Amino acid sequence: MTDPTPDRTSTPTLIGRSSSHFTRVTRIFAAELGVAYDFQVVPDLRSVNAADYAGNPALRLPILRTGATTWFGALTISRELARRAPAQRRLVWPEHLTDALTANAQELAVQAMATEVALIMSQLAGTPRDDAQLAKPQKSLLNMLTWLDDNIDAAREALPQDRDLSYLEVCTFCLVTHLEFRSVLPTSGYRALTAFCDDFARRASAQATAYRFDAP
Repeated sequence: MTDPTPDRTSTPTLIGRSSSHFTRVTRIFAAELGVAYDFQVVPDLRSVNAADYAGNPALRLPILRTGATTWFGALTISRELARRAPAQRRLVWPEHLTDALTANAQELAVQAMATEVALIMSQLAGTPRDDAQLAKPQKSLLNMLTWLDDNIDAAREALPQDRDLSYLEVCTFCLVTHLEFRSVLPTSGYRALTAFCDDFARRASAQATAYRFDAP
């Protein structure tokens, strides 16, 4: 059960993996917002036991526990972290993107993250990369990256100039850097995305949340 009035005075627990791009999104938000948290590792992504995902029926991570309250998913968690922040920051959320360019960029960044997860899980299951069932998601991922590379600069220009952080930029950074980390595909040919990631990587929050594989 979920407490409708969550305790925001105690330290929350983030459940995820240091190698997860969705988890990293929330960790970047926590670092940018100055919100402390405890970290609990999901031991095996192949598990079909909801208890290993803090009760998330989708069997997905990350999850945030705040006392008796549980929050599912990167966006939901990032919003809760913002509510816990000691000071207000100028944040740009998906609902603030009211033009097609930025809204589409946000949609494709998140969809590409989900598609990458599906491909990684297929690899863990031993599915060959040339399996016919993977042709469409692989092509979809390539198409989305090409679109993002062609449009990321204009999308960022369309964001509010006085922002401290946008969910779009955090997701895009976590996606592109994760593709290289997990050797899903090389990203050096996507020049605009690479330049953006090089710039975003200078932030202290990005440096503090570098991908790594958690010890078993």
